[in-house]
Amino acid sequence: MPYRAPIDELLFTMTHAAGMKEGLASGVYADLDDGFAATIMTEAAKYAEEVLDPINRGGDIHGSKLVDGVVKTAPGWIEAYAKWLEGGWGALVAGQDVGGMGLPHLLHSACFEMWTSANMAFMLGPTLSYGAVEALVAHGSKELQDAWIGKLVTGEWPATMNLTEPSAGSDLNGLRTRADRHADGTYRISGQKIFITYGDHDMTDNIVHLVLARLPDAPAGTRGISLFLVPKFLLDADGKPGKRNDVRCTGLEHKIGIHGSPTCVMSYGDEGGAVGWLIGEENRGLACMFTMMNSARLATALQGVAMGERAYQHALAYASERRQGKASDYTGAGVSPILYHPDVRRNLMTMKALTHAARAICYSTADAIDRIHRATDEAGRKIASERAALMTPLAKAFSTDIGNEVTSIGVQVHGGMGYIEETGAAQFFRDIRIAAIYEGTNGIQAIDLVTRKLPMAGGEPMRREIADMRAALAELEKINAPEFGMMATRLKEAVDALERATAWMLGKVGASLDEALAGATPYLRLFGLARGGVSLANIALAARDNGAGAPDAARIATARFFAEQIAVGAPGLEAVVTEGAAGIRDGLIGLGAAA
Repeated sequence: MPYRAPIDELLFTMTHAAGMKEGLASGVYADLDDGFAATIMTEAAKYAEEVLDPINRGGDIHGSKLVDGVVKTAPGWIEAYAKWLEGGWGALVAGQDVGGMGLPHLLHSACFEMWTSANMAFMLGPTLSYGAVEALVAHGSKELQDAWIGKLVTGEWPATMNLTEPSAGSDLNGLRTRADRHADGTYRISGQKIFITYGDHDMTDNIVHLVLARLPDAPAGTRGISLFLVPKFLLDADGKPGKRNDVRCTGLEHKIGIHGSPTCVMSYGDEGGAVGWLIGEENRGLACMFTMMNSARLATALQGVAMGERAYQHALAYASERRQGKASDYTGAGVSPILYHPDVRRNLMTMKALTHAARAICYSTADAIDRIHRATDEAGRKIASERAALMTPLAKAFSTDIGNEVTSIGVQVHGGMGYIEETGAAQFFRDIRIAAIYEGTNGIQAIDLVTRKLPMAGGEPMRREIADMRAALAELEKINAPEFGMMATRLKEAVDALERATAWMLGKVGASLDEALAGATPYLRLFGLARGGVSLANIALAARDNGAGAPDAARIATARFFAEQIAVGAPGLEAVVTEGAAGIRDGLIGLGAAA
């Protein structure tokens, strides 16, 4: 089934769950007024449906190849990237001062979701350039910015992010790639990097690598890591790609999914050292790289939403056509479509509700990022910055977990045919599996949430978040309509559970870190259920105000399903958070390991 971009649904979420309605009224999103957001999204949807979707399956089948030391991308990739450049999509959110359009991250998030739904493997290539531009704007010298940012903004020269090594994965203390100072002010980089997305390819005439390396006299640990810009080709006197730099792709990983995306083993300095330029200060590279990684984490979160949406569309179409048995409430002739069987319906509604909740969380995170730069007062920018920090690990972990769950349910809806590659359901499941792992595993996101983001400002950002949810619940409790069912009651129980678990967690972070870490992952999930459920309730309230036509009735039904069928897990998660540490500790005994 071809992908169809749900533009109306994305716009409704942006407007009623992610702050665009208020932002249009206050002027924060003045540039999205008069239907401009819908116009941009319509063009983005055309690119998704007409360019990216048709080559998605071929990319999975053929993948990328390393031929005579050069990575060859899947059929159609080069042409699709040329149309990416032609559309100017790489410049969407970059600031106007560096040649971009300066449009909101909220708008870009909706476009990025559509592109990723159509072809996740392809979109991994352009994605990293956004973060590289942010890193160079924030930390790069004027000389570096003048030489490289223009082509990075357009996408003519895409970027990569080089962190991981065989001895340094999530823990970068073991990083060994070396940087030696050179007399001309440049550095010579030598070492090996692994898992480098689009580390080499044939779509552009240059690639800009951002590489973490260690100086010979650097302090031990992560305090001694620096960041360098290392291009595939050095620039000649005219600023064009000239001599090949001392960097090569020496191998491609054979992966479960995203076959069209080349995941490279990169070798630096086989012939004396790759020329690199320092970004920021020596031994301060990790702070620079985190600028890029925070951008990548929201993009990764949106991958979970995108693949959930794609899997849902695919499963719904199949369930509407596949006939099996006779459902009790099917009034048509003959065998009923499996859509009418209650368990299949439950699976499909679970897919839809989880995806919509994750979307609302991601778009709300994008809105917070926008307000850091667009709010007119310092207090507003500070609040936005704290909210973005709080929401980013939630968005990344919750949404990619949802992507895994929803694509797995999609295979289940297809039954035996879901296990057969030709239906396409398995590809979505395989492609999204990586998203919970890269850009900081979801366990690391949970640790970040409870040890760094939750305690910041004395816990005030989370208290504001809970207060916002309670304000929405107060409006919801005024509704006495049968289609809303037990929505208000169940969501109140979820928010109550989150508030109690938050108080417990704040007390443990400083006093008993092991207990806090044991509850970190269920706490993040609990936060996601409460925040996602209340966001869907806001959508349902807006839909009721619209008069509850067919799309609006569906929005209310989706919010009700989430509240009554999914958010009800919140009190159980609270118990796991506050009472489960002993079971985790004793797990060493269960695993046969010494305590």
